[in-house]
Amino acid sequence: MNLQQLRQRIDDLDGKIVALLNQRAALTLSIGREKLKNNQPIYAPHREKQVLERIKSLNKGPMTAQAFEAIYREIMSASLALEKPLRIAYMGPEATFSHLAALKRFGSSVEYTSCGNVAEVFAKVEHGQADYGVVPIENSIEGVVTHTMDLLVETDLKICSQIMLEVSHHLMAKCPLNKVREIYSHPQVLGQCRQWLLQNMPGIPLIQAVSTTKAAEIVVKKHNAACICSEIAAQLYGLNILKKNIQDKAHNVTRFLVIAETDAPATGHDRTSLVFSIKDRVGALHAMLTPFMKNKLNLTKIESRPSKKKAWEYYFFVDCEGHQSDPKVARALAQLEKMCNFLKILGSYPVLD
Repeated sequence: MNLQQLRQRIDDLDGKIVALLNQRAALTLSIGREKLKNNQPIYAPHREKQVLERIKSLNKGPMTAQAFEAIYREIMSASLALEKPLRIAYMGPEATFSHLAALKRFGSSVEYTSCGNVAEVFAKVEHGQADYGVVPIENSIEGVVTHTMDLLVETDLKICSQIMLEVSHHLMAKCPLNKVREIYSHPQVLGQCRQWLLQNMPGIPLIQAVSTTKAAEIVVKKHNAACICSEIAAQLYGLNILKKNIQDKAHNVTRFLVIAETDAPATGHDRTSLVFSIKDRVGALHAMLTPFMKNKLNLTKIESRPSKKKAWEYYFFVDCEGHQSDPKVARALAQLEKMCNFLKILGSYPVLD
């Protein structure tokens, strides 16, 4: 076949794809009506996991699994918007890593609302001004986001999904590198680039901003200033990237949580997050971990935080493999509850990433 004939075949296939996508959309509308009738949440991370895994298993190439995931992310985003107009709150403004994480999970067809801080994200979801919220919880280099952990204790919201985002930091400005006299960014980002900055920009003042995007907004209006942001921020604010990938470790991942009024059903590959406080006695923490060991449950994370209620009293945040409805997990949680002062299940959710 010649070029014209090949292109005609593509046009014919596109016609079939459009028709099939609209058939899929019609079914999505029916599903949305059923969910609303039965008071079920529109976003179903367990179903999302099933769809993506099935699509990957069906793919025989030459397109990559990553390409199909990106395509279906937008198909599912459009489907969510058809079922019900969804609003997603994230710590903004636009082009922050929280925004990028939200886009990775929900796509471009839903509505987004930026918030000034993590507490505002929680408040938007709690007050019904957003259906879901996306908040950072930990970074592979800098560790946990303590404010998010504190708010998880105080709120009735649940974790319904998680997002793992590969993070790359770039130094950008309007001026040349040798003219930079100050550098702006979020404190977590400055920490993630600490060694590079010490070696390559010694003596340059590092100034904290409430977000990476706010840092870009400041630098656009200043001479001899640079910021550390995502690549999309350079495009958005017309800045020149002076140095790419200046994070100290190549594998720099930030984990985000999706918070909502309810968590997710079991999928067979889940994680449960919880928080508890212990009685002040010798060996108390060891005893608290025993139910997990006895039930052969793997702990993927344990972190302590001051309770802020009493001196030297701590909350312990734990992530374990499995769903709270799984018999082994339910048994361990029942045993744990009898032993501690306070226990709260923060949510069970599928491991999507």
